[in-house]
Amino acid sequence: MNLNQAEGIIFGLAIGDAIGAPVEFIGLDEIQQRYGSEGITKPPVPALYTDDTQMTIAITEALIRQGECDVETIMEAVREEFVDWRHSPDNNRAPGNACLIGVSQMERGIHWSESGIPDSKGCGSAMRVATIGYLYQDNPSKLKEVAAITSMSTHGHPTATASAVGAAYLVKLALENHAPENIIPSLLSFTQGISTEFDQHISRIESCLSWQDEEEALEYLGRGWIGEEAVALALYCFLRYPDDYRSAVIRAANTNGDSDSIACIAGSISGAYLGAERIPPEWKSRIEKADYLKDLALRLFQKKGNSIEKYKR
Repeated sequence: MNLNQAEGIIFGLAIGDAIGAPVEFIGLDEIQQRYGSEGITKPPVPALYTDDTQMTIAITEALIRQGECDVETIMEAVREEFVDWRHSPDNNRAPGNACLIGVSQMERGIHWSESGIPDSKGCGSAMRVATIGYLYQDNPSKLKEVAAITSMSTHGHPTATASAVGAAYLVKLALENHAPENIIPSLLSFTQGISTEFDQHISRIESCLSWQDEEEALEYLGRGWIGEEAVALALYCFLRYPDDYRSAVIRAANTNGDSDSIACIAGSISGAYLGAERIPPEWKSRIEKADYLKDLALRLFQKKGNSIEKYKR
Protein backbone atom coordinates (compact mmCIF):
# COMPACT_ATOMS: atom_id res chain seq x y z
CA MET A 1 0.00 0.00 0.00
CA ASN A 2 1.46 3.36 -0.93
CA LEU A 3 0.64 7.02 -0.64
CA ASN A 4 0.13 7.25 -4.40
CA GLN A 5 -2.96 5.05 -4.06
CA ALA A 6 -4.38 7.00 -1.11
CA GLU A 7 -4.00 10.23 -3.07
CA GLY A 8 -5.40 8.50 -6.14
CA ILE A 9 -8.63 7.69 -4.30
CA ILE A 10 -9.09 11.14 -2.74
CA PHE A 11 -8.16 13.16 -5.83
CA GLY A 12 -9.80 10.63 -8.14
CA LEU A 13 -13.22 10.94 -6.56
CA ALA A 14 -13.05 14.71 -5.98
CA ILE A 15 -12.05 15.45 -9.58
CA GLY A 16 -14.66 13.10 -10.99
CA ASP A 17 -17.24 14.80 -8.80
CA ALA A 18 -16.14 18.25 -9.98
CA ILE A 19 -16.31 17.27 -13.66
CA GLY A 20 -19.79 15.86 -13.25
CA ALA A 21 -21.11 18.71 -11.12
CA PRO A 22 -21.93 21.23 -13.89
CA VAL A 23 -23.90 18.63 -15.85
CA GLU A 24 -25.64 16.72 -13.06
CA PHE A 25 -29.17 17.84 -13.85
CA ILE A 26 -29.06 17.98 -17.65
CA GLY A 27 -29.29 15.30 -20.30
CA LEU A 28 -26.56 14.19 -22.65
CA ASP A 29 -28.02 16.08 -25.60
CA GLU A 30 -27.87 19.34 -23.68
CA ILE A 31 -24.38 18.54 -22.37
CA GLN A 32 -23.19 18.17 -25.96
CA GLN A 33 -24.94 21.37 -26.98
CA ARG A 34 -23.12 23.26 -24.24
CA TYR A 35 -19.69 21.62 -24.44
CA GLY A 36 -19.43 20.18 -27.94
CA SER A 37 -19.85 16.72 -29.40
CA GLU A 38 -17.47 15.15 -26.85
CA GLY A 39 -19.35 16.68 -23.95
CA ILE A 40 -17.58 17.96 -20.86
CA THR A 41 -13.93 16.87 -21.01
CA LYS A 42 -12.17 18.52 -18.08
CA PRO A 43 -12.83 20.03 -14.67
CA PRO A 44 -14.42 23.49 -14.78
CA VAL A 45 -12.74 26.63 -13.48
CA PRO A 46 -13.07 26.82 -10.54
CA ALA A 47 -13.16 23.04 -10.07
CA LEU A 48 -15.61 22.77 -7.20
CA TYR A 49 -16.75 19.41 -5.89
CA THR A 50 -20.17 18.69 -4.42
CA ASP A 51 -21.75 17.07 -1.37
CA ASP A 52 -20.44 13.73 -2.67
CA THR A 53 -16.86 14.69 -1.86
CA GLN A 54 -17.85 16.73 1.19
CA MET A 55 -19.53 13.72 2.78
CA THR A 56 -16.62 11.48 1.81
CA ILE A 57 -14.35 13.94 3.60
CA ALA A 58 -16.62 13.80 6.67
CA ILE A 59 -16.43 10.01 6.83
CA THR A 60 -12.68 10.09 6.22
CA GLU A 61 -12.07 12.55 9.04
CA ALA A 62 -14.19 10.36 11.32
CA LEU A 63 -12.20 7.27 10.35
CA ILE A 64 -8.91 9.03 10.93
CA ARG A 65 -10.13 9.92 14.42
CA GLN A 66 -11.81 6.66 15.44
CA GLY A 67 -11.49 4.10 12.65
CA GLU A 68 -9.90 1.45 14.88
CA CYS A 69 -12.72 1.59 17.44
CA ASP A 70 -16.05 -0.21 17.86
CA VAL A 71 -18.95 0.71 15.62
CA GLU A 72 -20.69 2.96 18.15
CA THR A 73 -17.56 5.05 18.59
CA ILE A 74 -17.01 5.22 14.84
CA MET A 75 -20.60 6.29 14.26
CA GLU A 76 -20.43 8.96 16.94
CA ALA A 77 -17.47 10.44 15.08
CA VAL A 78 -19.38 10.13 11.77
CA ARG A 79 -22.41 11.82 13.35
CA GLU A 80 -20.28 14.74 14.54
CA GLU A 81 -18.64 15.17 11.13
CA PHE A 82 -21.97 14.90 9.32
CA VAL A 83 -23.57 17.50 11.60
CA ASP A 84 -20.65 19.86 11.00
CA TRP A 85 -21.12 19.32 7.26
CA ARG A 86 -24.84 20.00 7.50
CA HIS A 87 -24.20 23.41 9.08
CA SER A 88 -21.22 24.34 6.90
CA PRO A 89 -21.63 27.40 4.66
CA ASP A 90 -20.10 25.26 1.88
CA ASN A 91 -23.04 22.87 2.09
CA ASN A 92 -24.83 24.66 -0.73
CA ARG A 93 -24.22 22.25 -3.62
CA ALA A 94 -27.52 20.44 -4.03
CA PRO A 95 -27.16 17.92 -1.19
CA GLY A 96 -29.59 15.01 -1.28
CA ASN A 97 -32.71 15.10 0.84
CA ALA A 98 -32.13 11.66 2.34
CA CYS A 99 -28.70 12.72 3.53
CA LEU A 100 -30.00 15.97 5.00
CA ILE A 101 -32.93 14.28 6.75
CA GLY A 102 -30.82 11.44 8.14
CA VAL A 103 -28.18 13.81 9.49
CA SER A 104 -30.85 16.08 10.96
CA GLN A 105 -32.39 13.13 12.76
CA MET A 106 -29.03 12.08 14.17
CA GLU A 107 -28.47 15.65 15.32
CA ARG A 108 -31.78 15.47 17.19
CA GLY A 109 -30.55 12.41 19.04
CA ILE A 110 -32.05 9.61 16.97
CA HIS A 111 -29.68 6.64 16.89
CA TRP A 112 -27.90 6.03 13.59
CA SER A 113 -29.63 2.67 13.23
CA GLU A 114 -33.01 4.45 13.08
CA SER A 115 -32.14 7.82 11.54
CA GLY A 116 -32.16 6.76 7.90
CA ILE A 117 -35.23 7.03 5.68
CA PRO A 118 -36.60 3.46 5.59
CA ASP A 119 -37.43 3.21 1.87
CA SER A 120 -34.61 5.35 0.50
CA LYS A 121 -32.15 3.65 -1.81
CA GLY A 122 -30.69 6.77 -3.39
CA CYS A 123 -27.02 6.84 -4.27
CA GLY A 124 -26.17 9.25 -1.45
CA SER A 125 -24.70 6.56 0.77
CA ALA A 126 -22.69 4.83 -1.98
CA MET A 127 -21.01 8.01 -3.21
CA ARG A 128 -19.14 8.62 0.08
CA VAL A 129 -17.58 5.27 1.10
CA ALA A 130 -14.36 5.07 -0.93
CA THR A 131 -12.00 5.60 2.00
CA ILE A 132 -13.76 2.85 3.94
CA GLY A 133 -12.52 0.51 1.22
CA TYR A 134 -9.02 1.90 1.66
CA LEU A 135 -8.75 1.82 5.46
CA TYR A 136 -10.27 -1.64 5.86
CA GLN A 137 -8.73 -3.21 2.79
CA ASP A 138 -7.22 -5.98 4.88
CA ASN A 139 -10.30 -6.47 7.07
CA PRO A 140 -13.23 -7.26 4.75
CA SER A 141 -15.71 -7.93 7.55
CA LYS A 142 -15.01 -4.51 9.09
CA LEU A 143 -15.23 -2.93 5.64
CA LYS A 144 -18.67 -4.45 5.13
CA GLU A 145 -19.85 -3.47 8.60
CA VAL A 146 -18.70 0.15 8.49
CA ALA A 147 -19.95 0.73 4.94
CA ALA A 148 -23.32 -0.73 5.93
CA ILE A 149 -23.80 1.30 9.09
CA THR A 150 -22.76 4.59 7.52
CA SER A 151 -25.34 3.88 4.80
CA MET A 152 -28.09 3.01 7.28
CA SER A 153 -27.69 6.36 9.03
CA THR A 154 -29.32 8.12 6.06
CA HIS A 155 -30.67 5.43 3.71
CA GLY A 156 -32.66 2.57 5.21
CA HIS A 157 -33.27 0.40 2.14
CA PRO A 158 -31.22 -2.82 1.88
CA THR A 159 -30.30 -1.95 -1.71
CA ALA A 160 -28.67 1.27 -0.50
CA THR A 161 -26.72 -0.80 2.02
CA ALA A 162 -25.56 -3.20 -0.70
CA SER A 163 -24.61 -0.28 -2.92
CA ALA A 164 -22.47 1.31 -0.21
CA VAL A 165 -20.83 -2.00 0.66
CA GLY A 166 -20.24 -2.68 -3.03
CA ALA A 167 -18.74 0.74 -3.75
CA ALA A 168 -16.33 0.40 -0.83
CA TYR A 169 -15.37 -3.14 -1.84
CA LEU A 170 -14.65 -2.05 -5.41
CA VAL A 171 -11.99 0.29 -4.03
CA LYS A 172 -10.43 -2.64 -2.18
CA LEU A 173 -10.41 -4.74 -5.35
CA ALA A 174 -8.88 -1.87 -7.32
CA LEU A 175 -6.17 -1.35 -4.70
CA GLU A 176 -5.25 -5.01 -5.07
CA ASN A 177 -5.11 -4.72 -8.88
CA HIS A 178 -7.72 -7.38 -9.47
CA ALA A 179 -8.00 -8.23 -13.12
CA PRO A 180 -10.93 -6.29 -14.57
CA GLU A 181 -12.59 -9.46 -15.84
CA ASN A 182 -12.70 -10.86 -12.28
CA ILE A 183 -14.13 -7.80 -10.56
CA ILE A 184 -17.84 -8.42 -11.13
CA PRO A 185 -17.85 -12.01 -9.78
CA SER A 186 -15.71 -10.96 -6.81
CA LEU A 187 -18.07 -8.08 -6.04
CA LEU A 188 -21.18 -10.24 -6.28
CA SER A 189 -19.65 -12.87 -4.03
CA PHE A 190 -19.01 -10.20 -1.38
CA THR A 191 -22.46 -8.55 -1.54
CA GLN A 192 -24.45 -11.77 -1.84
CA GLY A 193 -27.44 -11.87 0.50
CA ILE A 194 -27.76 -8.13 1.12
CA SER A 195 -29.97 -7.12 -1.82
CA THR A 196 -31.14 -9.14 -4.79
CA GLU A 197 -31.87 -5.87 -6.61
CA PHE A 198 -28.26 -4.79 -6.32
CA ASP A 199 -26.85 -8.13 -7.43
CA GLN A 200 -29.16 -8.31 -10.43
CA HIS A 201 -28.27 -4.82 -11.53
CA ILE A 202 -24.52 -5.39 -11.29
CA SER A 203 -24.97 -8.56 -13.35
CA ARG A 204 -26.43 -6.43 -16.16
CA ILE A 205 -22.97 -4.94 -16.78
CA GLU A 206 -21.82 -8.24 -18.23
CA SER A 207 -24.59 -8.02 -20.83
CA CYS A 208 -23.67 -4.58 -22.14
CA LEU A 209 -19.94 -4.18 -21.48
CA SER A 210 -19.02 -5.21 -25.02
CA TRP A 211 -21.67 -3.10 -26.76
CA GLN A 212 -20.18 -0.70 -29.26
CA ASP A 213 -22.67 2.06 -28.39
CA GLU A 214 -21.64 3.26 -24.92
CA GLU A 215 -24.60 5.61 -24.61
CA GLU A 216 -26.99 2.74 -25.22
CA ALA A 217 -25.20 0.73 -22.55
CA LEU A 218 -25.41 3.58 -20.05
CA GLU A 219 -29.16 3.92 -20.63
CA TYR A 220 -29.52 0.16 -20.19
CA LEU A 221 -27.88 0.43 -16.76
CA GLY A 222 -29.99 3.39 -15.65
CA ARG A 223 -29.35 6.99 -14.68
CA GLY A 224 -27.67 6.66 -11.33
CA TRP A 225 -30.10 8.40 -9.00
CA ILE A 226 -30.47 5.18 -7.01
CA GLY A 227 -27.62 3.27 -5.47
CA GLU A 228 -27.52 0.12 -7.56
CA GLU A 229 -27.60 2.13 -10.79
CA ALA A 230 -24.88 4.56 -9.69
CA VAL A 231 -22.50 1.76 -8.71
CA ALA A 232 -23.25 -0.22 -11.88
CA LEU A 233 -22.71 2.81 -14.11
CA ALA A 234 -19.48 3.76 -12.35
CA LEU A 235 -18.14 0.21 -12.58
CA TYR A 236 -19.11 0.04 -16.26
CA CYS A 237 -17.14 3.23 -16.97
CA PHE A 238 -14.10 1.91 -15.11
CA LEU A 239 -14.24 -1.45 -16.87
CA ARG A 240 -14.48 0.25 -20.27
CA TYR A 241 -11.32 2.24 -19.49
CA PRO A 242 -9.42 0.44 -16.72
CA ASP A 243 -6.05 1.92 -17.71
CA ASP A 244 -7.19 5.49 -18.37
CA TYR A 245 -8.45 7.64 -15.48
CA ARG A 246 -9.34 10.54 -17.73
CA SER A 247 -11.48 8.47 -20.11
CA ALA A 248 -13.25 6.67 -17.24
CA VAL A 249 -14.40 9.83 -15.46
CA ILE A 250 -15.23 11.70 -18.66
CA ARG A 251 -17.42 8.79 -19.75
CA ALA A 252 -19.04 8.76 -16.30
CA ALA A 253 -19.76 12.48 -16.30
CA ASN A 254 -21.31 12.50 -19.77
CA THR A 255 -24.52 10.68 -18.92
CA ASN A 256 -28.23 11.42 -18.75
CA GLY A 257 -28.33 10.95 -15.01
CA ASP A 258 -26.53 11.69 -11.74
CA SER A 259 -23.30 12.67 -13.45
CA ASP A 260 -21.34 13.84 -10.42
CA SER A 261 -22.08 10.78 -8.29
CA ILE A 262 -21.34 8.35 -11.11
CA ALA A 263 -18.06 10.11 -11.90
CA CYS A 264 -17.19 10.37 -8.20
CA ILE A 265 -17.56 6.62 -7.67
CA ALA A 266 -15.81 5.80 -10.96
CA GLY A 267 -13.01 8.21 -10.04
CA SER A 268 -12.47 6.51 -6.70
CA ILE A 269 -12.15 3.09 -8.33
CA SER A 270 -9.87 4.32 -11.11
CA GLY A 271 -7.79 6.38 -8.68
CA ALA A 272 -7.30 3.35 -6.45
CA TYR A 273 -6.36 1.17 -9.42
CA LEU A 274 -3.99 3.58 -11.17
CA GLY A 275 -2.79 5.89 -8.39
CA ALA A 276 -2.56 9.67 -8.30
CA GLU A 277 0.36 9.76 -10.73
CA ARG A 278 -1.99 8.65 -13.54
CA ILE A 279 -4.40 11.54 -12.94
CA PRO A 280 -3.62 14.61 -15.08
CA PRO A 281 -1.42 16.92 -12.94
CA GLU A 282 -3.24 20.05 -14.04
CA TRP A 283 -6.50 18.52 -12.83
CA LYS A 284 -5.02 17.80 -9.41
CA SER A 285 -3.73 21.34 -9.06
CA ARG A 286 -7.05 22.80 -10.22
CA ILE A 287 -9.34 20.93 -7.82
CA GLU A 288 -10.80 22.84 -4.89
CA LYS A 289 -8.74 22.65 -1.65
CA ALA A 290 -6.02 20.59 -3.30
CA ASP A 291 -3.58 21.09 -0.41
CA TYR A 292 -6.17 19.92 2.09
CA LEU A 293 -7.01 16.86 -0.01
CA LYS A 294 -3.33 15.97 -0.21
CA ASP A 295 -3.01 16.28 3.57
CA LEU A 296 -6.17 14.21 4.07
CA ALA A 297 -4.73 11.42 1.92
CA LEU A 298 -1.49 11.56 3.90
CA ARG A 299 -3.30 11.30 7.24
CA LEU A 300 -5.41 8.41 5.95
CA PHE A 301 -2.24 6.69 4.73
CA GLN A 302 -0.68 7.12 8.16
CA LYS A 303 -3.86 5.94 9.91
CA LYS A 304 -3.43 2.62 8.17
CA GLY A 305 -0.18 2.19 10.04
CA ASN A 306 2.13 3.45 7.33
CA SER A 307 5.20 5.51 8.13
CA ILE A 308 5.76 8.44 5.83
CA GLU A 309 9.47 8.38 6.65
CA LYS A 310 9.72 4.72 5.67
CA TYR A 311 7.69 5.42 2.52
CA LYS A 312 10.09 8.22 1.52
CA ARG A 313 13.08 5.93 1.97
